Amino acid sequence: MDRRSACPGRRPAAGRPTTQSSQTQHYGSGFAVDNDPHSYWESANNAFPQWTQVDLGAVHALRRAVLTLPPNPAWGRRTQTVTIEGSANGQSFVPLAGAAGYVFDPATGNSATATLPGAQVRYVRLTFTGNTAWPAGQLSGLRLHT
Repeated sequence: MDRRSACPGRRPAAGRPTTQSSQTQHYGSGFAVDNDPHSYWESANNAFPQWTQVDLGAVHALRRAVLTLPPNPAWGRRTQTVTIEGSANGQSFVPLAGAAGYVFDPATGNSATATLPGAQVRYVRLTFTGNTAWPAGQLSGLRLHT
């Protein structure tokens, strides 16, 4: 086990390399792990499913994922359908949290939390298949907790 995975509360995704299935304009997936609540990744419009992925650099036992959108009230309440998957090698992914509708509401911080099983993974992929307010996947922050 990676020694870092034994540190409760550590945020292993912060600043790590990302990839994505697509992006709109300059809204690349790196914005989801840059610790700036106002920047964000946005996938191509009208092209679900779309995904963003982070390489944690080492294996971690993940217990929780917090997904956020910018806190600006202009973002409005929305539900995004997201599946969270993990992989040890970046090739074969297994579900960590099945497809679920995550509610983002600026009145309550525009964040949603998923409980994860503690599986040992190096790569985390979020696949977006729906968004009630925009025809694309959107993510301002991905905070993973061990």
